Amino acid sequence: MNRALYLIPLALFLFFAGLAGYMLTQDKINTVPSQMINRPLPEFTLAPAIEEMPGLSRADLTGKPRLLNIFASWCLPCIAEAPQLERLQEQGVEIVGVAVRDRPQAVQDFLNRNGNPYTRIGADDISELMLEIGASGVPETYVIDGDGNIRYQHIGDIRESDVPMLLEKLEEVR
Repeated sequence: MNRALYLIPLALFLFFAGLAGYMLTQDKINTVPSQMINRPLPEFTLAPAIEEMPGLSRADLTGKPRLLNIFASWCLPCIAEAPQLERLQEQGVEIVGVAVRDRPQAVQDFLNRNGNPYTRIGADDISELMLEIGASGVPETYVIDGDGNIRYQHIGDIRESDVPMLLEKLEEVR
């Protein structure tokens, strides 16, 4: 009888170790896709993130397709994607930005160091717009059609290999 009591903790340990091992072999979800895909952008008006550029509102995102890039000066992947955003701009893509939880001087310094592909940058000081459109972090980039609808969400930094795909997504919504 006493011997059986000693086996219970060992059995429980083996059970939980096996369960942990099983869970570690399962695919994990790294992204949280927005529920706003194929829906109109919410109404919003953001003040300019820096003095030299206009802010951003929903009304600014109609008329033609463009990219909406959510970034922050304190975000290392945002630095990594900067050359790809410049490349997209050079190919005629209009890109508007949303600076999340940032200070104007920090945004200006970020743009001075990494380039400025944006036509407008709004300041999302409390992440309100970011949360409303279903962004899970920075950076994220959205393809917005000419009617102001979100058509595609790119989670994470834009890599060189993503540029042709984003150009294709923009072409699809023209």
